[in-house]
Amino acid sequence: MKVVDQWAVADSNRRLGKPRDGRLRRSAALLAAALLAGMAAPAGGAEAPAATTFTNPLLTSGPDPWITQVDGVYYYTHTLGNRIMLWRTDNIADLAKAEKRVVWTPPTRGPNAHSIWAPELHRFDGKWYLYYSATASGFKDDQHRAVFVLENAGADPMQGEWVDRGRVNTARAGIDGTVFEHGGKRYFAYSPYIGSDSGLAIAEMRNPWTLTGPESVIAMPDKFWEKQGGRQILEGPEFLLGPKGDLFLTYSASACWSDDYSLGLLHAPARSDVLDPKVWTKTAQPVFKSANGVYATGHNGFFTSPDGKESWIIYHANPGPGMKCTSARAPHIQRFGWSEAGWPQFGEPVASDTPLPVPSRGR
Repeated sequence: MKVVDQWAVADSNRRLGKPRDGRLRRSAALLAAALLAGMAAPAGGAEAPAATTFTNPLLTSGPDPWITQVDGVYYYTHTLGNRIMLWRTDNIADLAKAEKRVVWTPPTRGPNAHSIWAPELHRFDGKWYLYYSATASGFKDDQHRAVFVLENAGADPMQGEWVDRGRVNTARAGIDGTVFEHGGKRYFAYSPYIGSDSGLAIAEMRNPWTLTGPESVIAMPDKFWEKQGGRQILEGPEFLLGPKGDLFLTYSASACWSDDYSLGLLHAPARSDVLDPKVWTKTAQPVFKSANGVYATGHNGFFTSPDGKESWIIYHANPGPGMKCTSARAPHIQRFGWSEAGWPQFGEPVASDTPLPVPSRGR
């Protein structure tokens, strides 16, 4: 479940001033210092050096955060409730100062009119797609929630027309749709409402907005740590391909208003039929949970560093206990590794304000 809030992020650019001393020696010294600091020195001034470290959270608020990194450019989005906005930057440490633009607002009435949650930006088949959850106008209950798709054929997702491709034809009402390509096929996963619970389901896709064939429920909340906060919930599924071909699926467990909101993990061996529920096994305990003053870690995504050498996780969290599902949930990122067996090792959430190196760009 998500709770909708509205807020804005400050947007500013800082630049160094033009050198005032015109002497050749002074200019040469300034240029040398700029080059050593990794700065560009265009005519008439010098651009501020890119940050090499960052601290979490990246923004003061941002539930259900998502990052897509393409050719060294980061596109970011999160739940705003009444619109979808994209941020763009070539240095994730500068997200608060990134270019941003509202790319879509919902209609005033219809099946996708309000409670616009959990947008995800994907690129395939030469086009951009935004998957998001929405609720029909006039309703607030779970049975009127579904996943919808927007399509943009342009090269730049911040520009051009976003075409509403409508509701993904899932078998049940649900939220938190995501897409993954595996074994030459494209799959869709989401969190359907099944009775009073939320589970995880997967289906093959015929095109970016249409499912084909059977829809398989691959997990239900059957662990103690998946039943905290008064509801039994699995949501926010995200695919992750392991270095040895294994397929993993993280998910958020328990109610988002609980401090015990955490990440669970499903595993399917390489070359498995991912539509077969029997191939998926669930870890006995959460793989990522509250620690180090970071609470209610959940609704994650994955991205790689621009040089492709590092694996990163993004998730939202609260800065204190008992803060529930509000705009206090803010985006955090950190690097993670892999075990010798090819399983992800997320560790613990890094304490806020701890300096961390930015994702590697290589040399």
